[in-house]
Parts: sequence; structure tokens; C-alpha cells
Amino acid sequence: MSFSRRAYQVCKVVRREEIVIRYILEHKRGGLKAETVALSRQPLTKGRTELQRSNKRAILVTGAFGQIGSELVPLLQRRYGIETVVASDLRRTARCAANKVRIETLDCTDTQAVLDVVRRHNIGTIYHLAAMLSATAEREPQIAWRLNMGGLHNVLEAARQYGCRVFFPSTIGAFGPSTPREQTPQVTIQRPTTLYGVTKVAGELLCDYYASRYGIDTRGLRLPGVISYMTAPGGGTTDYAIEMFHYAVRGETYPCFLTDHTRLDFMYMPDVLRAILTLMEADEQRLRHRNAYNVTAMSLTPPQIAAEIRKHVPHFSVSYKVDRTRQAIANAWPNSLDDSAARIDWGWRPTFDLADMTKHMLQQLSSSSRRMRENRLQSATHQ
Repeated sequence: MSFSRRAYQVCKVVRREEIVIRYILEHKRGGLKAETVALSRQPLTKGRTELQRSNKRAILVTGAFGQIGSELVPLLQRRYGIETVVASDLRRTARCAANKVRIETLDCTDTQAVLDVVRRHNIGTIYHLAAMLSATAEREPQIAWRLNMGGLHNVLEAARQYGCRVFFPSTIGAFGPSTPREQTPQVTIQRPTTLYGVTKVAGELLCDYYASRYGIDTRGLRLPGVISYMTAPGGGTTDYAIEMFHYAVRGETYPCFLTDHTRLDFMYMPDVLRAILTLMEADEQRLRHRNAYNVTAMSLTPPQIAAEIRKHVPHFSVSYKVDRTRQAIANAWPNSLDDSAARIDWGWRPTFDLADMTKHMLQQLSSSSRRMRENRLQSATHQ
């Protein structure tokens, strides 16, 4: 196998961050295939040692079957052991049953239920991913407040009572129209105009409070739009980017709900997962901000994504049918983030750019579509 200079640089960057993610890199028909396969198990840093010590106790992932959780859970299992990870959500999935996941049906707004799960499984670290996303939260603001804020408060109370560490994902939605739009700083004015954004700012501050008041080890990231192929879009303003790939694979014109000049930041899921684990395994003494670090990989408009897709799917086209609610949300968010604090404090570096992500997304979605067609044919044959 021959490695291009780009492939070598990807591997080198990942290894320098002490999270040794093994990539499968193949050059076939000029394409790059990359999959996050495994993480090294060697204790490399003080932060890693602390996490291992807490992980003699179990790990709880709330919202485990959502976009991030569905990929974070198997990664944590490979890193710390299948029996160490408890996946909780309001629903169960066949995939988790097949993967031997320890599952708890959990409503995070139920205070006693959260306490019971943490106590019963001897939880030491909580990845709290359960939340209602931006566009959905605007349609159901009362439910969103109860879930996003009530759920987080219950998790932090459980962490206080049982001595758990907590990861809480924030978002670019925590910023608002009065925030600097270009290279938005780590520390700046945060006055969001959506309930989703309000709950994320309040969540950042609440996590800081529990860290300073009770000594709880809380950590978080301000994530941009997250692109992945494993799960369907879940009601976010940046979902158009994921939908675009699905339409391209099906050979359909995509009706984009944002304008062609809307610029937002994005990350590909393997980088998101690596950022989460790198932050959680970082030396606590190096973390100046905790809740929450700006992280990003790409600043993109819909036409830029479409143009990259057309390098692989030449006849792919995009029309624009703007959703006024989602467009208003996007207009209040930054065009680009300054993630230098994360780079300095714990060595954050993205490994996927637009070209690499597009190749991998289309490859994975095409393979999935092909498998579904084959399964349907087999089912029809046996009927």
C-alpha cells in the first residue's frame, strides 16, 4: 500500500495528539478511503490516566442513539470495553442489540431515574448528549427547555452526588447576531436568539458553576455543524449538508433550505469523536476554558459542498427553497470560528477537509444504498 503525502500528514497529526486513531487508507481509482477503526489503549497522558481511573467505573452516554451518540458508543466500547459503556435513550435500536450494548431506557428529565441509573451502574463519566436541536426546539420551545436544561441539571446533580465527570456539547448556536461573525473568538459576547442557543449558553454557565462550586470535572465543546453518514438528520439548521449527500447518491436534485451565500462551520464525524476523546483525556491543568472550547474544521456554503460533490457525481444539482425559520437561525450564527484556544490547550487539529470528507461520505452512502438494494432483492426472492 502506498501512502500519499496527504495521508501521511493525517496519520502524523493524529499520532502527535496522542490519540492513535488507525485509518484505512487505500488509493483506488484515485479515491481516498478513511475509516476510524480503533484507538490505542496505552496510557499516554495524565488526563488519560485520570479517565482510566474514573473508568474503573462505568461510562453513561445519554442521547446514545442520536447523531453523535450512535458513533461515540461503539468507539468508547472499543477503547474501554463493551461492558464499561451504558447507552441510554428514550428508544432502543436493533443495531445496539446486535452490538451487545448495555441499554437503559432513560428520560433525562426524570430526576430520580437519572440518579438510579448512575447509582445502579456505578457510573464514573457521563457523556450528556440528550438534547433537542435548533429548528426542532423553535417548534417546541417548552419541551426543549425541559429537556435541554432540566436534563442537564439532573445529570450535573447526579455527578455531584456520585462524583462523576461530565462531557456537555455546546454549539455555534450559543452565539448570536451581536457576536463577531468572522473568526468568532473563544471568549466573546453570547446573546443567542433561539431557545436552543439560550439553553446552550445557560448549559455552559451551569457546567462552569458545578465545576467551581462543587469541584465536578465538567468539559465541553462548541461544535459546528456535524456531518455524518450513520444517522438521518435530526432537526438541526446545518442538516442541509448531510441531506445534500443523500440526494446526490439517489441521483436527485436537492432543495436546499438555506440561501446559496449562507456560510457556516462544519466538522466531519471522525474529527468530532476525536475532539471529544482528546478533550476528555487532556490534563485538567491545561484546560483554561472547560465549558466550552470552540472547535471547527471547515467554513462552507451550499455551493461549495455541491461543487465538491459534482467531482464525483457530475449531474448533481441544487435548487433553493429557503426555510425562513432555519435561515433566520443561520443568519444569527458565526461564519467561522477561532479555535486557537483548543489548539493551544489540548492540541486540537482537524484531519478531514472538504475533499476528504466528500469522498468518504459518498463512498459510505453508496455502499449503504447498495446493501439496502441487495437486501430488498433477497427479501423479494424469498417471498
